[in-house]
Amino acid sequence: MLLYKIQSSVEHRTQSIRDSHPDWPCRKGCDDCCRSLASEPLLSEPEWRLLEPVLTPDLKQRIATGANAPRPVTCPLLDLATGACLVYAVRPLACRTYGYYAERDKVLGCYRIEALSDAPVLWGNHARFDSEAAELGSTKPLSEWC
Repeated sequence: MLLYKIQSSVEHRTQSIRDSHPDWPCRKGCDDCCRSLASEPLLSEPEWRLLEPVLTPDLKQRIATGANAPRPVTCPLLDLATGACLVYAVRPLACRTYGYYAERDKVLGCYRIEALSDAPVLWGNHARFDSEAAELGSTKPLSEWC
C-alpha cells in the first residue's frame, strides 16, 4: 500500500536524523508543536482508514469539539497530561514529517528545530514528500472525517 511506503520512507529519514543528532528535540515528551498548531491536521482517506479504528468515542468527541477551537490549536490526539500522542503508531503523515522536512527557504518545525537549522542536517525534501502524498488523494481536516 502506498501509505505504508510513504510512512516507511518518512521513518527512515526521521530515524537517520535522530541517530545523527542525539539531542534532536522531536521525541516523546516534546509536544510544543502539538500544543500550538496553526490548524487541525489534514488527512487523506487512507490515513483516516488507518486512524479511525483506534479512536474511542471520547476521542472522536474531542476531535469534533476541537474543530471550532481558537488558534493556535492543540491537537486533539495529544494526551495533555503526558505530552504523548494517543495514536502515535497511526499518526497522520503531517505529524510524522514535522520537524524533519524542509522547503527550499525554510525548515518546517518549531523554534527548537529552527535553532538547529545551522546543524549539518540532511533534511527531508518537503516538495518531494508533498508530491508522493498527493497520490493518496485529497485531504481534509481531521474533524471532517469524524
